Amino acid sequence: MLLWHKQTRIVTLIFSLVWIAGCETYEPKPLDLESYSRIWHKRNLVSEDLAQFVQGLNTAHLIGKANFDPEDGLTLTEGELVALVFNPDLRMARQQAKVTEAKIPYIGLWQDPVFNLNILNIAERIPDPWYVSSSLSLTIPISGRKRAEKTLATAEVTAQWQQVAESEWLVMRNLREQWLSWSALKLKREQMQAMAQALEKIIITTDSLSQEGELLKTEARLFTIERNSTLADLDQLKGDLSISEHGLRSFLGLSPQASIVFVPANNIHPDKNNELSLSADRNPRLVRLRRDYEIAETKLLLEVRRQYPDLTIGPQLETDGGQSRNGFVGWIPLPILNGNRGDIAEAKARRELAKAAFETTFERLTGQLRGLQARLIGLESKKKRLEAKIAPEIDQQVADAYRLLELGEGSSLVLLESLMRAYEMKLKLIETQLAVDLTINEIQYVIGPTQTD
Repeated sequence: MLLWHKQTRIVTLIFSLVWIAGCETYEPKPLDLESYSRIWHKRNLVSEDLAQFVQGLNTAHLIGKANFDPEDGLTLTEGELVALVFNPDLRMARQQAKVTEAKIPYIGLWQDPVFNLNILNIAERIPDPWYVSSSLSLTIPISGRKRAEKTLATAEVTAQWQQVAESEWLVMRNLREQWLSWSALKLKREQMQAMAQALEKIIITTDSLSQEGELLKTEARLFTIERNSTLADLDQLKGDLSISEHGLRSFLGLSPQASIVFVPANNIHPDKNNELSLSADRNPRLVRLRRDYEIAETKLLLEVRRQYPDLTIGPQLETDGGQSRNGFVGWIPLPILNGNRGDIAEAKARRELAKAAFETTFERLTGQLRGLQARLIGLESKKKRLEAKIAPEIDQQVADAYRLLELGEGSSLVLLESLMRAYEMKLKLIETQLAVDLTINEIQYVIGPTQTD
């Protein structure tokens, strides 16, 4: 009996040591906002090797090959590189993917063995009143579920990284939209400044004519009123430009104090080298939904595998009243009542749900693409008419009205009306071009990245 107690203590000690050695220790890591804030504010695009970052992200197909040189101003193409690296949403998406990926090496591992020890004292007076029983059981996976779990985890990681790719493409779309809108505001500011300068020059002429009695003061004053109104609009537009620029900085993951100059972008064009049609292998959302369907398929396989039992077996030692017994213990569940039928039925339903999500999204995107293409045709037709028919006539009207006013033969009100129409026409052309660019950008977003690199 003493030998048995000694063996039990040794087994218990070995089990405890193995258990302690297999456990991971905890190390706290508190947040340090002050340190991160310093790093963020010192972020310098010149010192960062963005090309190396992008190659590691495996996203070159989104932006093609581009030279990165922000010292002469940051272009839209270069801004896309910066956004891919520093955009806050993308950073979060990649970290989420890494969370899913972290478990991959440990999926499919066997369950930890279970050590069981029972020590009982027999109340009756007998020479050896102790009952001691110990066992070590190990579950042997014979159902195939471990392999299915590994396949499912791999599919989930693939889908998570596809979600990152979808987020990257959305960031590209949103960045281009913001950049184009900011560029249009820059053009509007230039036109407002030009309008204010033109009115300033005319005011000199109208004031002179008014003093000579060749022009009513009430008519001359209209030019001053219009100039001041234009300057007021210009002040508001400067504020809108500042807000838009700070929005770009934030979207790029740059601090408000970052030394950077944005280069306006106008007149983007659709990719002429690719068919402008929807492809399930190109649109990131459809690719991700296909991955989700594969996950649903694998999940169903896993639930089917779970109805098959695994075998648990191991050695067992015990002593009872001084008598020792050695042997094995084992058990295996019998899937005759539950059989995991509920989870299997749910997995089948979720597979149908994933199938419907893929199909209905394809339908919606197809309709959206056709609508955007029709809108683009209408906008381009409008732009062509404005540029070819209306704008030249207005420019000629302004020139004629100004020449007649200088000769003292024209009406100042006609000149003012002509100037305002010309000014409004230029703003309308800017807005029309912006609408064209935004529509092209949306079409490219629906179609998906160019698959050439």
